[in-house]
Amino acid sequence: MSWKRCAIAAAVLMLAGCEVTTVNAPTGGAAPVQRPAPQITSQNAANVFRQVVQTVEPVAEAECRARTSQVNCDFSILVDTRPNQPPNAFQTLDRSGRPIIAFTIALIEEARNADELAFILGHESAHHIRGHIARQQQNAVAGAVIAGSLVVLLGGDATAVESAQRTGAQVGARSYSKEFELEADALGTVITRRAGYDPLRGAEFFTRIPDPGDRFLGTHPPNAQRIDVVRQTMANLQ
Repeated sequence: MSWKRCAIAAAVLMLAGCEVTTVNAPTGGAAPVQRPAPQITSQNAANVFRQVVQTVEPVAEAECRARTSQVNCDFSILVDTRPNQPPNAFQTLDRSGRPIIAFTIALIEEARNADELAFILGHESAHHIRGHIARQQQNAVAGAVIAGSLVVLLGGDATAVESAQRTGAQVGARSYSKEFELEADALGTVITRRAGYDPLRGAEFFTRIPDPGDRFLGTHPPNAQRIDVVRQTMANLQ
């Protein structure tokens, strides 16, 4: 692992010992105080990432508490240090239900500025706030039940029913994944802006990643559609 990757991983380990100052969300139509977005270089990547986490995390937790009830809003931000992982960020839950957001080192390295990291963190936080994991699981169960029931009605044996249930679960889980991504983009825009970063500049990250297009049962919507959602959400906020 290069010195830069070690520094990024170490930066996350230091977060637990850092005092985090909560950033209050603006009320009404007031715009947040904008800060210059540091350009990310090999020398400052760890510091920029740590500052973004310290700034955005309390805003995301405040949004979570304001929009949910009986939901764990104590985010844990981690760096995935496994070797050869592609640029990616994802949200999951630990066994106790605590939300975890993980960034791969490759993603931190690819980000051009703090706004992009802030937007990605806001987006992943929004997945938890909107309950997308639970909703995806519900869709998978529904898909499995429907597909299995159809095979039973058609006289299929146990093996055919099991196969249909697996396929139905996969289809069900993907059915609304594009909508979930757009919901997370919209709420992520709100979180990013209230943390004082620029969501429009952050969403420029979409212009550099492969465009998934509008594939049937694809997991992500076209990049242009995602940028449009960010623009529309910003226009509504302003």
